[in-house]
Amino acid sequence: MKIENKDRAKILIEALPYIQNYYNKIVVVKYGGNAMINEELKNAVMGDIVLLSLIGIKVVLIHGGGPEITGMLDKVGKKTEFVNGLRVTDRETVDICQMVLSGKINKGLVNLIQNMGGKAMGLCGCDGHIIEAEMLDEKLGFVGKITDVDVQPILDVLEKGYIPVISTVGCDKEGNIYNINADTAASKIAGMLKAESLISMTDIRGLLRDKDDEESLIPVVNVSEAPQLMSDGIISGGMIPKVDCCIEAVRQGVNKVFMIDGRVPHSILLEVLTDEGIGTMFI
Repeated sequence: MKIENKDRAKILIEALPYIQNYYNKIVVVKYGGNAMINEELKNAVMGDIVLLSLIGIKVVLIHGGGPEITGMLDKVGKKTEFVNGLRVTDRETVDICQMVLSGKINKGLVNLIQNMGGKAMGLCGCDGHIIEAEMLDEKLGFVGKITDVDVQPILDVLEKGYIPVISTVGCDKEGNIYNINADTAASKIAGMLKAESLISMTDIRGLLRDKDDEESLIPVVNVSEAPQLMSDGIISGGMIPKVDCCIEAVRQGVNKVFMIDGRVPHSILLEVLTDEGIGTMFI
């Protein structure tokens, strides 16, 4: 479909107030789901992040990498076991998590951003002890519960004009390494940064009134409404921890939290720079 020049101009001018609103402010993007696996979507996400950075928005990219960790464990012949959605993580598994998250995935994303004309710096939660953690449950092994977050290294990287790309690995004062849930890490870091917004990329349109009907999207949720939505079963199952992280980020001082569909190309730009937006906004 050909877009006329006047329509291009209209699209650009519509973005102006959003650019002004976000200029020089921090936006945290939690990157995961299908958008990490599909190469076309991955390129679209990194392009969005570079564009936002170039127009003066301070983007912080936080990523997980569950499928790639599982793939590497399969390659070395190690069985993957989950308990309540959390990966049982022994010493060997956490070493592989660190290698995949902070090595292969993190540096691959940094390289992709650089190749698209952006400036990126890879970090993991252990760098500068950004994420300090302790064992969540002995049965789960080295799955971490965040005990403290120090965002100064992130702010230092932002100040130098780089996009921080952060893998969700944490550590304790004894040097133990922990695998950290990416939604939880993004929520905590966005809160400590007092970010203008947190954008959480998922594999659904957002929060749905009927989980089987993607047209039943709830566009805006006030955090005070969440208990009733849980009571009604609208927020249930695997959506509960994701919504809890969105709510926690708002309570920690993030102005707006968006849960968006990472399967839609350029969904970040559609959310940040258009009137219509996309997904569910928590306020």
